Amino acid sequence: MRVHALSDLKQVSAVLKLQRQVQQQRLEQERARREAIERERNLFRHVVGTVQPLKVAARVSPQHEQAQPVPLQLQRDEQQALYESISDDFDVTTLMDTDEALSYRQPGVAPDVARKLRLGHWSIQASLDLHGLRLDEAREALGQFVRDCHKKGIRCVRIIHGKGHGSPGRVPVLKVRVQRWLVQKKEVLAFVQAKASEGGAGAVVVLLDRVNRR
Repeated sequence: MRVHALSDLKQVSAVLKLQRQVQQQRLEQERARREAIERERNLFRHVVGTVQPLKVAARVSPQHEQAQPVPLQLQRDEQQALYESISDDFDVTTLMDTDEALSYRQPGVAPDVARKLRLGHWSIQASLDLHGLRLDEAREALGQFVRDCHKKGIRCVRIIHGKGHGSPGRVPVLKVRVQRWLVQKKEVLAFVQAKASEGGAGAVVVLLDRVNRR
């Protein structure tokens, strides 16, 4: 702005003064704003106190194993087939070899298999004790035991049925039933009365067929 007269000088002076006042007012407003922010911070620190940052643990996504479905119907069918596959009325006398200890071998099995079985040619790999079971419980336990052993590839097992001394009339009911049940199992190739050291007349040693690996 060019100054041509004293009046112009006064006008310039007034403008500058006004600018200084505006600038000063802005500075004071800014200072007041900062002081207000600081007061709020101080109030927060006073109320809350010292703040410690939380330790964040490493997160691991849980691994959920998916439960395998239980084939309930298949289990029921197998149990029913197992129950129906063994009859208490089966006549075993015609299939047994009448020797010094009574033995059985499936048709087509070599005659010397029973002799080898009695002599311990195959080592006993598993045993089942049927003492204390009712007949229906013993039948189911024997069928399941034979099937499980066959699936595992076990060849020679012992089944303890007792000598029947505690039965009415001292008749070995369970012994006869075990013989009937065994001859009906396709997995059974042969069985003989156990040696004295393995249970004698109170047990039988059973030879199972090999597992079909097809």
